[in-house]
This record gives sequence, structure tokens and C-alpha cells, in this order.
Amino acid sequence: MSGDRVGRVLRGSPSQYVKLNIGGTLHYTTIGTLTKHDTMLRAMFSGRMEVLTDSEGWILIDRCGNHFGSILNFLRDGCIPLPESAKETAELLAEAKYYCISDLAESCERALQKKQREAEPICRVALITSQKEEQLLINSTTKPIVKLLINRHNNKYSYTSTSDDNLLKNIELFDKLSLRYSMRLMFIKDVIGSSEICCWSFYGHGKKVAEVCCTSIVYATDKKHTKVEFPEARIFEETLHLFLYEDRAGPDQELIQATSSRCGAVAGMSSYTSDEEEERSGLARLRSNKQNNT
Repeated sequence: MSGDRVGRVLRGSPSQYVKLNIGGTLHYTTIGTLTKHDTMLRAMFSGRMEVLTDSEGWILIDRCGNHFGSILNFLRDGCIPLPESAKETAELLAEAKYYCISDLAESCERALQKKQREAEPICRVALITSQKEEQLLINSTTKPIVKLLINRHNNKYSYTSTSDDNLLKNIELFDKLSLRYSMRLMFIKDVIGSSEICCWSFYGHGKKVAEVCCTSIVYATDKKHTKVEFPEARIFEETLHLFLYEDRAGPDQELIQATSSRCGAVAGMSSYTSDEEEERSGLARLRSNKQNNT
């Protein structure tokens, strides 16, 4: 097609049809559609840009033609259903950017961001298989860490009637915390650890800063019993304390002391066991009785 004829076509009425060859994919559309929005196509077909044609009059555009039908439909209607797959949406985004169709490009970007959020798991919980792996995880992350040791196969002692229920409650609380705080804390589950049956550990800046042991020994007349407890409030408290360790510069020591749940804790380290609680409660009762008797 001669240059004069191309010029006449481009200066024709909006209803005039043109033939497009987009990377080997052929399309028919009108001048009105191509110039409807302020895009690169309007610049091309309003005579402001040079247009290449072949011997049969097809206007050539050196792009992949897979998504040009969607481009034309967007120019016609102002909206289109976006592809289901992220790959095709990204391809359409590239074409929208090439043709300077900003509204379509923004729609594709929002769709890709939504797909990315949906593709991400709600939370990630690392399952420890060795002490070496645990240490690597602790040293490699910048997040504070909550670790739950569950060792149900440890049957050195018999369990009390409520131990299994409390063990399950500890596991359920760990799952709830991991769902709620997975973006800010790292959660680790240890099922091959020490002789402990149920124990929570809390790490900040690669060091253990607190521990909540949920088991104790009950001395019966004939044998020992292992009691599993569910100190929910303490676990929540220590989990919230970990947010002080999100800052890489380290938490303020005065703030650590102010929020410490135990007087005399060393370097922010707190450890709780059922036996210690019972011992403190017993001593308190003895002191109270002694004062009353005197």
C-alpha cells in the first residue's frame, strides 16, 4: 500500500475498517476503535506515527498477537474479563503497557497482586527434624521465634486423666497464634526433641528469652504421674513480649524489665513450671498461716 493511500485510510471516517497483522495474527477493526482512547494506537492511527504495511495492505505491528483481541475489546467496551491464570494476566499486562493503555494495565496489576496474596499460604510452620536444622532456622531468620515442643510418644511416666486434653489445647493455641502472627513471628514445631513432653520456647535475636514448661510430676502413692497443663495466659504473654524483639537494634532493657512477668528475671529470661508455681503457692500459704497464728 502506498504512503498516500495509508494516509487516506488513517484520515478516514471512524467507521472505516483497517486490516492489522499483529505478529502474524490478523485482526479487522475500525479507526474509531483504535483511536477511542488516549493510547499509542491512537497516536499510530491518527497519522502522528509512521505505520508499516505489507504488499497486501496489512498494517504491521511487531508484537505477539495472542492478547490483541483482548486489547481491542477493552478499547471498545472499557473493560474485559481478565485471564484466569497469573501467567496470561502478566502477558496481557505487558501488552497493555506497550500500547500505553493505563486503565487496563492497572487492572492487570491489581489482579496479579490479588492472585499473589491468594497463592501465599496463610502461615508457614517449620517442622524440626534435627537439632542442627533447628539451630540453622534460629540463626537464619530475623523474626522472633515461637517454638512448641510436642513429644507425645514420651511415655516414661503415666499421664493424668486431663493431660491429653491439655496437650491438645496447647497444640490448638500454637496453631491459632501461627495463623494470627505468622507475618511477624516465626513458628517452629519440634516433635523429636528432648525428654520434655510439652514445652514452649521463645527466641529473640537468635537467643532464648523465655520458656514455658507445661509438664510436671505428680507423686502418687504407687507411682509417678506426668501432668500436662495449659497455661494459656502465660503463653500469650510471652508471645506478645516477642514483639519487642522485632527491632534489629534490640529492645529497650527498661521496657523488658517493666514487662517481665517475674521479678528477678535474668536478661529477660522467664521460665515457668507447674512445680514451681505449686511450691510458691505453698510457701505463701505457710507464711500466711504463720502470721495468723502469731
